Amino acid sequence: MATKRHAKKRLRQSEKRRERNRAVRSATRTAVKKAVVAAEAGPPEDVGEAYRRAQQVIDVAARKGVLHKRAAARKKSRLARRLQKAAPAKE
Repeated sequence: MATKRHAKKRLRQSEKRRERNRAVRSATRTAVKKAVVAAEAGPPEDVGEAYRRAQQVIDVAARKGVLHKRAAARKKSRLARRLQKAAPAKE
């Protein structure tokens, strides 16, 4: 455990950031999961909306520094491919 004042402050800051990052990461996973579920089961209009929402959430995570810029691009790309693959199978 930290004993000096600046070390205690650093612990508090780290904890706050960890919680914030965790929430953003969780929201990202949820949005991606909703898009995949919509692609497999839902109507096509819902798939487009869910995909756009997932893209926005991934972009926000990258902007906040939770995800690296290239990691965000990779996630969006993989999600798009996955949704495209699921769409023709449904028709």
